[in-house]
Amino acid sequence: MGPAATGAGALASEALLRIGEAALRLGVSERALRYYEEIGLVVPAHHSPGGNRRYGEAELARVRRIRELQDLMGLNLDEIRTVLDREDRLEDLRARWHASDDDAERREVLGEVLAVTAPLREQVERKRRRLEAFLGELDERMAHYRDLLGELDGPPPSLSAARTRAGRRPSPADRS
Repeated sequence: MGPAATGAGALASEALLRIGEAALRLGVSERALRYYEEIGLVVPAHHSPGGNRRYGEAELARVRRIRELQDLMGLNLDEIRTVLDREDRLEDLRARWHASDDDAERREVLGEVLAVTAPLREQVERKRRRLEAFLGELDERMAHYRDLLGELDGPPPSLSAARTRAGRRPSPADRS
């Protein structure tokens, strides 16, 4: 007997959200969810007989992760695909680790985990360095703008002060 015959299918479909409900809960557009599916970032948990998409908690969590990687890390969708593919692989390896008691297999799993994780860490490190460089540029600009603001807020320079700054001594005519 399948899930529909036992009633489990009805319960499962009740827990699944329609695309509009999922989009509202996630704070994204329905178009974004369709696009994520089109490019392979998210696969709906179910399509109804009429072709309507249904999303469960796992799919909602994946979209939240996509948004986090966009907002927090500033990754584009191609970079996000790479991260998600690596995270999916790590999840498979985690399951393989827990399914095995064999030390040799677990060593192999750990070797692959490190091989999958290292490039991801390098990608994040490159992004961090670029962000730090940009932050340094912003700090320099802000210091310059504060200096300019300080000059504007100070007393208006007299002609003699302006000439002194220009490298000339004030002449007697400047003092009158």
